[in-house]
Amino acid sequence: MGVLAWLKSQFILQLLIGFVFVVSGLILNFIQLCTCVIWPFNKQLYRKINTRLSYSLWSQLVMLLEWWSGTECMLYTDQATVDQFGKEHVIIILNHNYEIDFLCGWTMCERYGVLGSSKVLAKRELLKVPLIGWTWYFLEIVFCKRKWEEDRETVFKGLHQLRDYPEYMWFLLYCEGTRFTEKKHQISMQVAESKGLPKLKYHLLPRTKGFTTTMQCLKGTVKAVYDVTLNFKDKENPTLLGIINGKKYRADMSVRRFPVEEIPDDEKECADWLHNLYREKDALQEFYEKEGKFPGPTIKPKRRLWTLLNFLFWATLLLSPLIRFAWDVFVSGSPLLIIGFMLFLIFASVAVRRLIGVTEVKKTGSSYGNAEAKKEN
Repeated sequence: MGVLAWLKSQFILQLLIGFVFVVSGLILNFIQLCTCVIWPFNKQLYRKINTRLSYSLWSQLVMLLEWWSGTECMLYTDQATVDQFGKEHVIIILNHNYEIDFLCGWTMCERYGVLGSSKVLAKRELLKVPLIGWTWYFLEIVFCKRKWEEDRETVFKGLHQLRDYPEYMWFLLYCEGTRFTEKKHQISMQVAESKGLPKLKYHLLPRTKGFTTTMQCLKGTVKAVYDVTLNFKDKENPTLLGIINGKKYRADMSVRRFPVEEIPDDEKECADWLHNLYREKDALQEFYEKEGKFPGPTIKPKRRLWTLLNFLFWATLLLSPLIRFAWDVFVSGSPLLIIGFMLFLIFASVAVRRLIGVTEVKKTGSSYGNAEAKKEN
């Protein structure tokens, strides 16, 4: 293990990175709250400001992937598709197999200038997660309970509100509804069999309602659907903890562009199109399993300095007073101050660990496996 790799694995450095992320996030959330007064007078100005504030937070996570761990992302697509990146409103369909799949999606958003304006159809539980849920709230992210009867009005309203968004947005959909596990896959394929649908080997059965509704509500705004299939070299299963420890991964992403004109308007035909798309995604994963790569030409987009510079700005701003304060506490010799500061460090480490836990496969909540859910599916 080299010196740099050893330093990256040290808990104190990881804690300082977490401190910068949490405190800068709280500052940014407070500024976002203050910008709410702009909304009644200039909605588009509010959106542009919050897009940049959100970028300042999300890019710190992208920095961990790109600069701290050095993870590489290779695109399997053609130049004509890449030339459209960041120049149109699109829907992204991404497989949900890995803890860091969202980070790989975000690094592509960052490299093509749409990280701050990226959107997602998120489960409502995430709204309660500090920093993540709060930032998404100010970004007009659409939250749902995954119960269509309760979600219908909220989803339609939220999606229609995004039709005049001033920045190019990439709207991410995890059509499988939850992260892939073997148990969920078995249940999902039982549902597929009961509905007479072809079984999938590497994906869960897609839930079509979110996709068809998003297509319907954003018709005239969205110009294309990007199908993104993600996998990793050497059959690695990357984790956010691995990224924080500085472990380098090699991600491969197959990207296919479908103009909206090629996708049926009829809800049932649109749902059938999505099921067919997932059969094609399954074939792509089967090809990757055998060949260790996706078919087609490769393009390796360059990482940008902005994520690193943004983090260094926040680190300089926040760590300097923290280090001075810690020094003053320990040289004071006061047991009360020292104990108080140690308790603060313990609290901070627990808070960061809980945020990381949101991404962990074994801790992600899902309705798969519940008897009631089986009936609903």
